[in-house]
Amino acid sequence: MMTQLPIEAVLPALKNSLQIHKNAVLVAPPGAGKTTRIPLALLDEPWLEGSRILMLEPRRLAARAAARYMAASLGEQVGETVGYRVRLDTKVGPKTRIEVITEGVLTRLLQADPALEDTGIVIFDEFHERNLHADLGLALCLESQSVLREDLRILVMSATLDADPVAALLNDAPVIVSEGQAFPVETRYLNRRVEERMETVVARTVQEALKNDEGDILVFLPGAGEIRRTETRLVEAGLGRNVHIAPLYGSLSRKAQDLAISPSLPDERKVVLATSIAETSLTVEGVRIVIDSGLMRIPRFSPRTGMTSLETVPVSRASADQRRGRAGRQGPGVCYRLWTEQEDRHLALRSIPEILEADLAPLALELAAWGVSDSGELLWLDPPPAAAFAQARELLSQLGALASDGTITPHGRRMAELGLHPRLAHMVLQAVPLRLGGLACELAALLSERDVLRSDRTVLDADLRLRIEALRSVKKAGRTEVMSVSGFHVDTAACRRILSEADRWRRMLGISEEEEGDADACGILLAFAYPDRIAQKRTTGRFLLRNGRGAAFSELQPLSNAPYLVAAELGDQVPESRIFLAAPIELTELEQYMGDQIETASVIEWDGTAQAVRARKRKRLGALLLKDAPFADPDPEEILEAMLHGIAQEGLEILPWTRAARQFRQRLAFMHKIEAEWPDVSDSALVSTLENWLAPHLYGLKSRSDLQRLNLTGIFESMLPWEKRQVLDEYAPTHFTAPSGSRIPVDYSDPDNPVLAVRLQEIFGLKETPRIARGKVPLTLHLLSPAQRPVQVTQDLASFWKNAYFEVKKDLKGRYPKHYWPDDPLSATPTNRTRPKK
Repeated sequence: MMTQLPIEAVLPALKNSLQIHKNAVLVAPPGAGKTTRIPLALLDEPWLEGSRILMLEPRRLAARAAARYMAASLGEQVGETVGYRVRLDTKVGPKTRIEVITEGVLTRLLQADPALEDTGIVIFDEFHERNLHADLGLALCLESQSVLREDLRILVMSATLDADPVAALLNDAPVIVSEGQAFPVETRYLNRRVEERMETVVARTVQEALKNDEGDILVFLPGAGEIRRTETRLVEAGLGRNVHIAPLYGSLSRKAQDLAISPSLPDERKVVLATSIAETSLTVEGVRIVIDSGLMRIPRFSPRTGMTSLETVPVSRASADQRRGRAGRQGPGVCYRLWTEQEDRHLALRSIPEILEADLAPLALELAAWGVSDSGELLWLDPPPAAAFAQARELLSQLGALASDGTITPHGRRMAELGLHPRLAHMVLQAVPLRLGGLACELAALLSERDVLRSDRTVLDADLRLRIEALRSVKKAGRTEVMSVSGFHVDTAACRRILSEADRWRRMLGISEEEEGDADACGILLAFAYPDRIAQKRTTGRFLLRNGRGAAFSELQPLSNAPYLVAAELGDQVPESRIFLAAPIELTELEQYMGDQIETASVIEWDGTAQAVRARKRKRLGALLLKDAPFADPDPEEILEAMLHGIAQEGLEILPWTRAARQFRQRLAFMHKIEAEWPDVSDSALVSTLENWLAPHLYGLKSRSDLQRLNLTGIFESMLPWEKRQVLDEYAPTHFTAPSGSRIPVDYSDPDNPVLAVRLQEIFGLKETPRIARGKVPLTLHLLSPAQRPVQVTQDLASFWKNAYFEVKKDLKGRYPKHYWPDDPLSATPTNRTRPKK
């Protein structure tokens, strides 16, 4: 006979709602009995007509426990009326009507049978956890209900859910609320923030609770590492012979998990060290005390890097309340919160749904298999972020899962059928024809679990081949005692789980036991799974990834000098990601297996360091330069283009500017100033028109030294027709013949003010300022002393003779007494000597 549970009070309302409506939402607090009572209560409803009930549970442990409890309440074994399907473990039979399923099992069932023909209702339990698979499963079920199965019913159940948005998504489904029944729980906070290691605080609190409070203890910690360290501290503290410590996390063996949730023996107490696996659905018998670290570990996907990393974050308000409720399931309890009341006021109300932060590649592949390329075609409580979804589809295209039109390929459909992450599914399928399928299955199982190596050191060797060696050693030895590989402890229990998983993939793909594969092939297999994380050595321990990002080991290790490797696990550090797991790969393997992705290009470009054009053949894999070698007989036109680019890059000063060439250019600039139809020879104009005026003269030239052979004066002259050359000499003469007979060069460096720098004595008798451009432009006279120093600047020579000469004469005569300084400069004899000849 079943115990009366609080949920019983709302069963009539729930049954009535599902009789009238296709969908419903049930909100019931922890301990109300919704998980184990609702499926049994609906089993004989007339609308079910003998069809099965599918109930999706977020965790395997909770799924198995719920199935066993319901089967026991019927006086049956699991696999009769009630069964379950979880990863690596299925117990269903021909008479099974209720199936408790997990993770991707619902998705697999929907992909195989979109109408779910033999199913009457799908129940989503603990939906407040908002797992990615739950959101996807609900979206697909709604699509199936809308298009294929109008009679299919959907029930969403939760303890802390905001029911209104879910009810709206389910076509305004009715909401049934169970008040439940919970015993009072006293909540105790810390007086100050935790400054010690969390494991130390937890161990001390456990000892305090054992001393002051009654019942078993459930401790919430973020992960397996913290659980192991806390267990060590408690063992060292010596809790007494009647106190047993029981870890509880997802990758533990089923036997160890069952031990943790079983009732303690009389006169014994139990301390369960658990992750958030014990937060919902699961009743740990005998618990009256909860110690909450206030932390949880969640996967965070970075669209910026394409990587997922685990982050330890504070729990939400909803999670903290769920955890506290564990102490009040079977009687009054106490909850120790290892944070202050002030910190408690700043907790987020709810955790962020996984769909908003997760790697969406698995979801994108499932949608493609469903026939959907745009996630907006389905109904979501929170739609997948557009950027992350687009990045996921880009990865699927790179893995060959999507065709150019975005539809799923036969290879992509096979990937989806495997139920692995798309990266690992692609790797396994690529490995089979290479007779590396066994090794690929081992790698896929390894990368889906936590690390099998342990060490007292802070950093483990990242080489994945060591993990393969550990797996095969455990498989060969068939024993459970402590083993080691290369000085690292081996988690034999984890190895056995991984080997079991690998064997399942072997059987599915028809891979024989003899087909093991050399561990040295890990690199190429990882390259299939993580083509974007193929890396090339920069310096010892530092690498460049194919996607252009940097990566490095935190400390030197054997792989630090590998010329190439593939990183399977990376951190999201900036500027260089930390490499946690990797395997080496040879260049020849990249060329053999990634040849269709390697781009070969003939590169002819200006080398600024060598100041010359270099012709190279380059092979690239993304950002990685695999080969770079010179090649003969490059295309002359490409050489010319590279030379022009180099000149533009270096600037016009790279050209061989003689005095004559500079003056010719300056004269042209002067002519352009007074008449716009003359060529513009400014730096910007010349650089932008290099292909017009300079390119014809560059054939056969490859370097800066070759440029010295150019005759720039002749090149500039060739820019002018014959008529303009004559006009140029007339308008902008190169020299002025002074009254002394000297030919003085005209300085056109300032096109607005051409300058004639001449010694004062050489222009005695010259009455007016000389002019050029047919008299339009006066020269600016720099009148020089015998020592070639300016004594006057003027454009009005007549005024100088009349007003300024006599003061200048007085000064010059004092400094240069031997020189000729007449009283009447206009009638004096000009000279380029100290005194004029008699």
